[in-house]
Amino acid sequence: MDELNGKAAVVTGASRGIGAATARELANCGVSVILAARSLAEIENIAADIQAAGGKARAIQCDVAIYGDVKGAVDLCVSSFGRIDILVNNAGIIEPIARIADSDPDAWDQVVDINVKGVYHGLRAALPAMEAQGSGVIINLSSGAASGALEGWSHYCATKAAVLSLTRCADKECREKGIRVTGLSPGTVATDMQVAIRQSGVNPVSQLDPSVHISAEWSARAIAWLCTSAAAEYSGTDFSLKNDEGRRLVGLID
Repeated sequence: MDELNGKAAVVTGASRGIGAATARELANCGVSVILAARSLAEIENIAADIQAAGGKARAIQCDVAIYGDVKGAVDLCVSSFGRIDILVNNAGIIEPIARIADSDPDAWDQVVDINVKGVYHGLRAALPAMEAQGSGVIINLSSGAASGALEGWSHYCATKAAVLSLTRCADKECREKGIRVTGLSPGTVATDMQVAIRQSGVNPVSQLDPSVHISAEWSARAIAWLCTSAAAEYSGTDFSLKNDEGRRLVGLID
């Protein structure tokens, strides 16, 4: 991970779970980090922890459903650290879980606003700066739901399929400009999202024993690895952390 030292990143959804773990992991690799989330107090505390450990971090309140907020996070990265080398489009929600016939249209729309528009907003905000630099890496948080159908998850499956399509389109448009765009499909992760899934009691994922979920720190390690040149061949695809091959490449297992 030495090649990440001195780079600058924006991480959305950085207040908890995979986002918080990623901000800390990147900072440990010498990356200057902008933590973006709706919960300002939480990301300010994480940024303070990073700074206390000798890293560079700033926090900014950000609703990824609002383009101006995401643009503000990217602009803060450039103004604070001189560039933006990494964008982690992590912010996403799965609640409320419901079958289509029982779903709330307004809540369904909100999932689209965050999970799909939020990723588009990140791409749109970061790509001009990365193109001007001639380099950059964007990691979009994906899921096995992008290519599968699960009862009660129409909103999540549909939005993650859209994210995978955005990853592929952005890769096609940007690879020759020195920018890599890759998705991460981490599998089930021990975060608050899994608590909500288990409480729903809908579809087989809710029945999984908590012991099978990987840690947010494993996902963060994978994201950091995907930001290195060792992962270049996975541009335009979803890299899976659900099998031993992927975990071995990241260095999580022998």
